[in-house]
Amino acid sequence: MFEVKVVNRKYAQAVLTTLRDKNTSQIEFRKGLVRLGRILGLELIEDFECEKTVVETPLGARVDGCRIKDLDNIVVITVLRAAWPLTEGLIKVLFTAKQGVVAARRVEEKGMKAGSFEIEISYVKTPRITSRDVVVISDVMVATGSTLVSVLEKLREKGVAKRYYVASVITTPHAIGRLKKYAEEAGIDLKLYTIAIDPEIDEKGYIVPGLGDAGDRAFGS
Repeated sequence: MFEVKVVNRKYAQAVLTTLRDKNTSQIEFRKGLVRLGRILGLELIEDFECEKTVVETPLGARVDGCRIKDLDNIVVITVLRAAWPLTEGLIKVLFTAKQGVVAARRVEEKGMKAGSFEIEISYVKTPRITSRDVVVISDVMVATGSTLVSVLEKLREKGVAKRYYVASVITTPHAIGRLKKYAEEAGIDLKLYTIAIDPEIDEKGYIVPGLGDAGDRAFGS
């Protein structure tokens, strides 16, 4: 199963506008990614099941409440390096999550072929993934879907999770189509959360209008 959720909250769109602005400083850009990570975390949690519980207040009154199912089974995977600030925001909400990292890069020197890039994965370090776990992949820009498909393949070698989420800032119709096809063929439950869907990618594989190179703008190199 595959779903796409666009976060249209006014605050999220205002932060995205700041990120798109070429005049935004490195520090403000990074802070913006952290803010969007927190928003995405809150949106993701809305998809989790709430288990009813009863607690007693300091006044001795008993009141119905909610405990979020699977909150203790979350594994957040950061796609290095641009997603570090996004993950920082996610973890503010998903505070019980275990964490892992995947270092992946597009082999841009070989160019984009048929809307896809060859992906080089140089490092993978993740917790053990079981059928009880919920995996959240933090990846700022999902342009062609090439990186995410490769990351999902690597993660599934570690074990198949109960379901998968992608927390992103901007994606494209091309990437959505590719991820939908992958999810259906792999038989996984995959949901993509994003702040915006931009209309196209250019000949170099950059999202247009996009926000430039997120890693360079967040880390100043």
